[in-house]
Amino acid sequence: MEYIQYAVIVAVLLVIAIAITKSKKKDFKIEINKLVECLGGKKNLINYEVNKSRFIVTLEDVSKVNKEAIQKLGAQGIVEIDNQLKIILGPEAKQIKKYIDELK
Repeated sequence: MEYIQYAVIVAVLLVIAIAITKSKKKDFKIEINKLVECLGGKKNLINYEVNKSRFIVTLEDVSKVNKEAIQKLGAQGIVEIDNQLKIILGPEAKQIKKYIDELK
């Protein structure tokens, strides 16, 4: 009888863990949309790539970028060279490229 109770508890915890994981992915997509807006919108993105923890984006017009808002979204640093930004985001950088590809 105790084994059944433990099995039910484990099943409930598993369902809760799955729900939390899915909700975080939705929030992550919302954050990606905010990041794209901070970069001046989808039309302002010429090219983007990921290099380890850096998200490197070439922009049509750098003046449309809101660097402060990007920092608030969790960027650890931003380097601007001509019309290119190197945004240090950590391990999430690869996921960001994937979600932006889906937006386009």
